Amino acid sequence: MRIIDYEPRHAEAWRTLNEAWITRWFAIEPKDRKALDDPEGAILAQGGRIFIAEDGEAAVGCVALAPMDDGGYEVAKMTVAEPARGAGLGRRLMQACVEAARAAGAPRLYLETNARLAPALGLYRAFGFREIEGGAAPPSDYQRCDVWMELRLA
Repeated sequence: MRIIDYEPRHAEAWRTLNEAWITRWFAIEPKDRKALDDPEGAILAQGGRIFIAEDGEAAVGCVALAPMDDGGYEVAKMTVAEPARGAGLGRRLMQACVEAARAAGAPRLYLETNARLAPALGLYRAFGFREIEGGAAPPSDYQRCDVWMELRLA
């Protein structure tokens, strides 16, 4: 298995991988639909990156880095297909995000998640992400968001 940059051939896998986890736990929201239907315009053209985990030619995981106004990046749409879980792909995808953000000189990584996603929270904490407490968290475009986290890089 390998982690590579998104290519247009990954568009369908990007959409279906993310739709699978989102609809398992939540509902697709407008911000989801924008990123899933147009990753090139919504993420890449804005200066972001998308990493794909491939097993052979099959995309089995993904994550996006969306640029933020402060020079940081939001980690978004991270998932690994159920049959590929347990092989460390989530960790490898997150490592790709951290390395890319550091190489770009980003001051931080930021993410929004939900307390129900315990394995994801465990991964984020293992990488050093800390919760943003109380009123310091910005408003979210997602109804499902109830946890805000960041990893200071600088």
